[in-house]
Amino acid sequence: MMAGSMAGIGEHCVMYPFDCVKTRMQSMQPSPHAAYKSIPDALFKMVRYEGLFRPMRGMSAVMTGAGPAHAMYYSCYEKLKEMFTADAEPGHHVLAHGAAGCFSTLLHDAVMNPVEVIKQRMQMFNSPFKRCRECLLYVYNVEGPRAFYRSYTTQLTMNVPYQSLHFMMYEYMQDLTNADRHYNPKAHMMSGAIAGAFAAAATTPLDVCKTLLNTQEKTTLQRTKQTQIRGLVHAVQVVYQLRGLRGYFRGLQPRVLFQMPATAIAWSVYEFFKFFLSNRHNHISAKEKVMEKYPPSITSKTSPVNMVSDFQSSTKAAVTVAAATNP
Repeated sequence: MMAGSMAGIGEHCVMYPFDCVKTRMQSMQPSPHAAYKSIPDALFKMVRYEGLFRPMRGMSAVMTGAGPAHAMYYSCYEKLKEMFTADAEPGHHVLAHGAAGCFSTLLHDAVMNPVEVIKQRMQMFNSPFKRCRECLLYVYNVEGPRAFYRSYTTQLTMNVPYQSLHFMMYEYMQDLTNADRHYNPKAHMMSGAIAGAFAAAATTPLDVCKTLLNTQEKTTLQRTKQTQIRGLVHAVQVVYQLRGLRGYFRGLQPRVLFQMPATAIAWSVYEFFKFFLSNRHNHISAKEKVMEKYPPSITSKTSPVNMVSDFQSSTKAAVTVAAATNP
């Protein structure tokens, strides 16, 4: 769980500015001051007109939620993967990996959905919120607690296929690049990057709808004469009404560029901590077994190590005495 927690925090924090750009570029009715031509253009304008740390606003909410969410996510995945492939023959187990990813997503999204609502509202252009607590209280008091899970079904609809594709591709790439499944940083990084890019591109339309549900953009509501965007079906209709088919792929480039290094970082950190903690656990277990075999009361006198040490001391003493008596 610690490995998963560290992986989640590292993934989201390092790539957070790109996530902020993606959210803005998915806007259905962007302000003229927030119409960006590319990712560098978006980052440049955000820093120049809104402040150096503007792309980082809302990151504290992600840091709070990503730790426990990813801890449950990875630990559940590893356990289910082990269960689903326990009696299977060696080889590719695509369906087992996909199913483990599906169930893991249910736990992950239950924690991360409220975080996504706060984060994306703070990322939008001209957001009135400066602190996460301020945004949290506003949403809770004005829209009610259900607002934090308004996009939960959409999130699951997106993340279940996303995580299934992600884990299936990662495990497949591991079979190609790291068949022995040893700790291999290059293989973990490359497999994670390819898996993240593939899954992100395939699920971008659902991510656009999720962003619309989370942000409830005022300009979009005014344009469509709606008081609220309710549910996935309604979001799909609004996106098509305003932007046509191309609207479902708004923010595709920043989403893929965000997910590639993010998943590479996540898997690299996760596999490193899993390797480190596993080795540490094995070392401690081996030490405990030695102590069980040679308890302290016995170890001090009859353990192999101390017996050799005593023999060496006796030998040195004998040699010294012999040298003294035979000059």
